[in-house]
Amino acid sequence: MLPGLTSLRQVLRKDLRILAYHRVLQVDDPAAFAFDLNEVSASPEQFQAQMQLVKRDYDPIQFQDVLAAWNGGAPLPARPLIVTFDDGYDDNYHIAFPILRGLGVPAMFFVSTGHIDSGQPYAYDWLVYMLCRTRATRLTVPELLLDEPIPEPLEGRRALAKELLFHLKGLDAVDQAAVIARLAGAWKMLPEPHAQCRPMTWDQLREMRDAGMEIGAHGVHHHILAKLSPAAMREEMRESMETLTRELGAPVDVLSYPVGGPDSYDAQVIEAATQVGFRLGCNYITGVNRLPTTAHFDLQRLSVESEMDLDWFAAMTAMPEVFAHRKRVRLG
Repeated sequence: MLPGLTSLRQVLRKDLRILAYHRVLQVDDPAAFAFDLNEVSASPEQFQAQMQLVKRDYDPIQFQDVLAAWNGGAPLPARPLIVTFDDGYDDNYHIAFPILRGLGVPAMFFVSTGHIDSGQPYAYDWLVYMLCRTRATRLTVPELLLDEPIPEPLEGRRALAKELLFHLKGLDAVDQAAVIARLAGAWKMLPEPHAQCRPMTWDQLREMRDAGMEIGAHGVHHHILAKLSPAAMREEMRESMETLTRELGAPVDVLSYPVGGPDSYDAQVIEAATQVGFRLGCNYITGVNRLPTTAHFDLQRLSVESEMDLDWFAAMTAMPEVFAHRKRVRLG
């Protein structure tokens, strides 16, 4: 029935679907995984099945195809869909990339340049790790009026980490960094490389680019752009673009706003992105993009989450208004 609904929908309207992933990872024992399970979008088996469905039922394209079509080039195919990844975790290279390459499905990888080749977990990931593993018994964050006991069970710690992340993202970038650094110092858990949470390397990104994948900007430090000063916000975007262009040897003109919720970017961010030289911008707000569209810096995406079975994934891509996951509508 779903293929029929998809065909009917294509007759009535034409949309650009953009799928959004973070990590593709097999987590057999959640108790042994101390990082953010919410960042795991799919297992390798799930991702393989999802990409097979994408190849069968849709026309996987790239952002450069979109730009070309909007500038008088070849029109987009009947069922355009783009696969995207945010942040730049190394499982994107080790697990997702071989699956995509094997199926001939292109994808866009939005990376935060300050983390590439560092070997260090991202700040938000390290915060979750600390809460999952600290021996401290209390979480105190005066900036957020937070003073709570740290539960013993891991599930309770994960729930507390989720609450902390949500409220932390309401602070500006400087205050966020200060909170995380203070907790790391107090708990004697300074950031260090960890096999469960590593960024990709420049060599890996170059290999992916040479194999037909797209690489896009996701800031330098994964700061929420709307919470930076105008000068810092512009510099975050400019530096990410210049670093990617230098390291990859080709212009980069598509970005994904870090975090990506409604509070993460605004008209000032879009204006600065345009001035820096970006041509398209993706958020993390649930939705599809009606074609033709002039919202080149408000491209919505469909978040893929690990609890989705293949039927749910198929339903979401066919009828996103009904079956899309609403989990990430507001994270800024």
